[in-house]
Amino acid sequence: MYTFLEETVASHMTRDVKTVTRDLTVRGLGDLFERDDFNAYPVEEDGQIIGLVTKFDFLKCFAFTPNQMVPRYDDLMKRSVADIMTSEFIYVRSDTKLTRVLQLMVEHRFRSVPAIDSGHRLAGIISREDILRALEACSGSSA
Repeated sequence: MYTFLEETVASHMTRDVKTVTRDLTVRGLGDLFERDDFNAYPVEEDGQIIGLVTKFDFLKCFAFTPNQMVPRYDDLMKRSVADIMTSEFIYVRSDTKLTRVLQLMVEHRFRSVPAIDSGHRLAGIISREDILRALEACSGSSA
């Protein structure tokens, strides 16, 4: 278990990350969530990450509000990722310790966290599953 204390994001993150653009429609985003079964997509513009859009952001579109008790489905589906994404998001660097990522995930109930390089470009993404695999590997046990 002590080896886990030294592990970093770079050793366990997914490097080949699918991203979306801010002009993708909510309908298109829904199709991606269904096809890929991801929980979040980084939103990329000009090679930099400008936000994060999650399944929760997607579902929030359909929540009833006092102003609109029954949102029009087709109108919602025509909205863009820019309308629903989170532009202020938590990210980590590739050299961040997994212990810190685990702390962030527990505190904020994140399923995944983008890893950014020094130029604010996407280096990868680290998920709960990645952390669980690292914990198992560092414990020396196998399933």
